[in-house]
Amino acid sequence: MARPRSVCLRATVQLSQRWVAPSTRRQYGAAATAIGASLQCTPFLHRRSYRYYSTDRTPAVQGGSKVFKSADEAVADLKDGDVVLSAGFGLCGVAETLIQAIHRKGLKDLTAVSNNAGKGEHGLALLTGDGRLSRIILSYLGSNKELEKQYLTGKIAVELCPQGTLAEKLRAAGAGIPAFYTATGGKTFVETGEIPVRFTPEAILEKGKPKETRMFNGRTYIMETALPGDVAILRAWKVDEAGNCVFKYTTKTYAGLMAKAARIAIVEAENIVPIGSIDPDAVDLPGIFIDRIVPATAPKNFEVLKVAPPKEEPALGKPSTLDSRHRIARRAARELRDGFYVNLGVGIPTLAASYLPENARVWLQSENGILGMGAYPATEADADPDLINAGKETVTLIPGASTFDSAESFGMIRGGHVDVSILGAFQVSASGDLANYMIPGKVFKGMGGAMDLVSNPDRTKIVVATEHVDKKGRSKIVQDCQLPLTGKGVVSTIITDLAVFQVDRVKGGLTLTEVAEDIDVETVKQKTDADFVVADNLGSF
Repeated sequence: MARPRSVCLRATVQLSQRWVAPSTRRQYGAAATAIGASLQCTPFLHRRSYRYYSTDRTPAVQGGSKVFKSADEAVADLKDGDVVLSAGFGLCGVAETLIQAIHRKGLKDLTAVSNNAGKGEHGLALLTGDGRLSRIILSYLGSNKELEKQYLTGKIAVELCPQGTLAEKLRAAGAGIPAFYTATGGKTFVETGEIPVRFTPEAILEKGKPKETRMFNGRTYIMETALPGDVAILRAWKVDEAGNCVFKYTTKTYAGLMAKAARIAIVEAENIVPIGSIDPDAVDLPGIFIDRIVPATAPKNFEVLKVAPPKEEPALGKPSTLDSRHRIARRAARELRDGFYVNLGVGIPTLAASYLPENARVWLQSENGILGMGAYPATEADADPDLINAGKETVTLIPGASTFDSAESFGMIRGGHVDVSILGAFQVSASGDLANYMIPGKVFKGMGGAMDLVSNPDRTKIVVATEHVDKKGRSKIVQDCQLPLTGKGVVSTIITDLAVFQVDRVKGGLTLTEVAEDIDVETVKQKTDADFVVADNLGSF
């Protein structure tokens, strides 16, 4: 008989805080002023609101077996208002069969916890499409256009959480740890609670919650609380009748973490095998954490099916744009040394891998659980929906690669085990502040893993690779960031299509060390909205 697991009833209080920082009104005056004027908290919302987790309800069982005939039977006792922990990353590893069953059951007013919210009619997009969710806790909105629309009109509450923090909140819940401290999100809107949870163009309906802070070894950390759920839904490649699970590649991300954090864990299995069929050393998640097993009947889907372009195929797009992007990427590749462990952000940073010497051994880490990421697959036939990068694109693995869950991945990142992390930016300041996830007045997708990636700049070198100016010709290199910060005092090197700067993160200040071959110092000064000094031995790239 499946043993019920109980988690203490918990309530979290939603507190109030202003969203738009005054500094955003300088460079981005029009948008920020409009936001600041319109998003005012109404008197009604001075009341506290509570969110409850994990009521003590005995799960249904079938004659002592964990195996159910269908997903519909396995979700029969779920109810409106439940907190659903939905595993997967993009559409990779999503419990599509169980999500469809929850949709058929007609459940509503659900709170979902997930990395992101699906796409089209797949993943959680099926539930957001007709308003089944009243709240969602995630790190990135992703490609769910309907969710964006509902968020902007106040129809759904969205709690944005850094990706690594989300993983750790789930891990803590499963391990019986009520709270923990992390540097991720410190000195940002995550700490101050300035990202609204629910709002309309006229008013903030629910404000974010400021975090408690504490000093450790001279550095500020913020407190995060555990995140349990009523039910976890996950997908596995192989499951035996005792509930032991084997996950393929990047389907591991949140699967085990969510199963441990929920009162009831339901796994949809692509292969259900007899007890004893799985080698004990091959078990990714022990059966003690699984309550119900159902056959996976829904097909797997690609979110971004990406293949390597033929070598003879010329690059597409506007030459000037591609020239600048590839110039930045080529210079960024020089920051990577043989034997380095490196995380490359999406966009320009990803291109840097193309300019590594053929004999260089650089281990690419992807925050969704890969160490030793390879190139895009050669053909569509070689692509595997269970193997993707942080941009949801299909990839391959190199010899010696490993895959793991999101808690392991962000432990590598926060612990400073990654040598270099290269990211893009909206703005970067003369003191190394980074802003790259949000522009007030425009919809923003969320911070994803960026805040985690810059959380330990003393051990992981943070390199920004970005165009020197934005689409409106405004400098991205500024004296002080006007946009909400991803990290404060974290960037060591800035590489643009015009120049390379070294940042003094301690005293503040920029040193121009290199200029592009066809660019002079005067041009850099004209295009840069920050003071800098020129190195005596100025180089070029």
